[in-house]
Amino acid sequence: MKGVLSVGFNLGNQRISVGLVITAAGILYGSFFISWGVRKLLMDEVLIKHRVEKGVRHSMTRLVNYVIIFIGFLLALSTLGFEVTKITIILSALGVGIGFGLQGVVNNFVSGLILLFERPVRVGDFIEISGKWARIARIGIRATTVQTMDQADLIIPNADLINSQVTNWTLSNRKIRITVPVGVAYGSDVLLVMETLRACAEANPMVSKTSVPQVLFLSFGESTLDFELRVWLKDADYRLKARSELNQEIDRRFREANIEIAFPQRDLHLRSVHESVGGVPHGMSFEKQDI
Repeated sequence: MKGVLSVGFNLGNQRISVGLVITAAGILYGSFFISWGVRKLLMDEVLIKHRVEKGVRHSMTRLVNYVIIFIGFLLALSTLGFEVTKITIILSALGVGIGFGLQGVVNNFVSGLILLFERPVRVGDFIEISGKWARIARIGIRATTVQTMDQADLIIPNADLINSQVTNWTLSNRKIRITVPVGVAYGSDVLLVMETLRACAEANPMVSKTSVPQVLFLSFGESTLDFELRVWLKDADYRLKARSELNQEIDRRFREANIEIAFPQRDLHLRSVHESVGGVPHGMSFEKQDI
């Protein structure tokens, strides 16, 4: 066994043997194992007891993970006999190669560090990117995984989240405002319509009680009196469900109050009608409106 472990080759003045390679591999594996243990300890014990929010816990544990693995990598190289100065030279040479061929990878890596430190987006945040709503599921060192409302996982390079415009609906708080447009028929009681809309909002448990619902009479439409109900929700998770329940409640209460939800209507006027058409006196003509 001793003879097998001593088998190796010379790399300059340094002798690289099987035993050193096994030792370096063990150190590297140990660093992965230790980083996993420390990460789990911080996530499940330390940070959660101090009530650190979920996004911060993920960011801190991931940084600790990377630091421990990097230290293990340096220790593994030192075990093989590489000096720190030599490692610096190797890293400088790699930097030249990276500068030419791996610009995108480095850009995403640096962007990942920015995401972890500045935290413009966090795990669990709801964002809107390219017109789609999605929830941040995981922030990696190269790419970020987001989950759409259809439970589809999208892998987005970190550089896109840094360089592109991203709307974060839950960065400062999870409250969100939604608007529900409503059109009623001409002749409806405006005050009754506004009171009914406000009552629908106040009766919904997902609507925030700290912000008063707003009902606005916006305009006189072509076929409707246009109103808009604006409410603040307690959590962005309720966005679609709350809109659906508000629409159902508005429809129910409007039926009880005999308020008609209008639909587009057009009056058709004929310029002229053939004599063969019954019910139209001979020689009578009508104006026509284009529709």
